[in-house]
Amino acid sequence: MNDPHRAAQVRYVRRERDAVAAIVGLAVLGLGMIAVRNGSVSSFEQSVFHAVNDLPGALYPILWPFQQLGAVLVGPLVALIALILRRYRLAIAALLVTVAKLLLERLVKVVVSRQRPAKSIGTGVHRRGDVSVAGEAFVSGHAVLVAALAMIIQPYLRGRWQLVPWVVVALVMITRVYVGAHNPLDVIAGVGLGVAIGGLVNLLVGVPQREPVNETT
Repeated sequence: MNDPHRAAQVRYVRRERDAVAAIVGLAVLGLGMIAVRNGSVSSFEQSVFHAVNDLPGALYPILWPFQQLGAVLVGPLVALIALILRRYRLAIAALLVTVAKLLLERLVKVVVSRQRPAKSIGTGVHRRGDVSVAGEAFVSGHAVLVAALAMIIQPYLRGRWQLVPWVVVALVMITRVYVGAHNPLDVIAGVGLGVAIGGLVNLLVGVPQREPVNETT
């Protein structure tokens, strides 16, 4: 008879959706680069920035931890955890997206230059923590990395847990604007680049797909 608790066989596949995600991510990045090509911030983008940046300062201790998840060391940390859990492909993917983030973020900043809000917007910007006044802000490296990691981690999660990485991505985006480190398009385009990186790495490494195996006795 069929066992009601069926075993699951895992095989690694290349998914069409990852190719689509990579294309969409690159399109978002490209549109963002066109929008900020002269280094300025539109009035609409400024209004969105202030809607987030002007939120009460009391939120800073709550939001601060989320932006740390976009730090570059998080990639190797994810790889280490994956190794401990014997998820070797995930470990490789985490290292690949970290390297790609470092290289492609710099490439974008060579092509398009836009300063941090304190320079590109000027007055009325709340800087929280150790956010710099000046420096290349497009694209947000934090957004790139956290989105790329979300892309490679999501296939290993089940059910509603698959939403968790994207909730983290949204919180990192909001926090980077809230602390005055980036304008909205900096983080949106950063997520676009991160999704593209993650999608391409998934195609390269493969992602797990669980298939039920009927066991008879």
